[in-house]
Amino acid sequence: MLAGIGIVLITATACGERPASVPPAAGPTPPPSTSASPWPEVPTRPGGSQQPPQGSVPVPASQLDVSKLSEDYPRQVSVSADGKVLYIRAEEGGCGRATGEVQQETAEQVVVNLRETQSNMQGRMCTMDIRYPLVSVPLSEPLGQRKVVLVSLKQNR
Repeated sequence: MLAGIGIVLITATACGERPASVPPAAGPTPPPSTSASPWPEVPTRPGGSQQPPQGSVPVPASQLDVSKLSEDYPRQVSVSADGKVLYIRAEEGGCGRATGEVQQETAEQVVVNLRETQSNMQGRMCTMDIRYPLVSVPLSEPLGQRKVVLVSLKQNR
């Protein structure tokens, strides 16, 4: 509906006419959200979830080692209520697909490889966008106080 209103306004402006007042959208206005999310709205792949599941909590920055990530890579990690799944904001673009997997799990830390796999399909057009999908990484034991080490990898296939 907003796109239609925008088209009407652009068309009227382009023709040099002043747009008539636009009637308000029909129906009740939804109430404002009562829960503030620590996760900003960022582009994700179509059909991807923007937010970790309800009940999960952000992993404190003091528990994260992001030294192996580029400066502009997202640094958002949350853990499920039972502590057995990490939800990590990853990065992908164009024909790439982001995944996450545990490389090593010890009593002190969990090392997670964040991989962007690039498709190398002949004749396929790829966009130049960057998306930040949420990837889930299962753990064999609850995270607890262990440190989460994030490592970013790229791979062609």
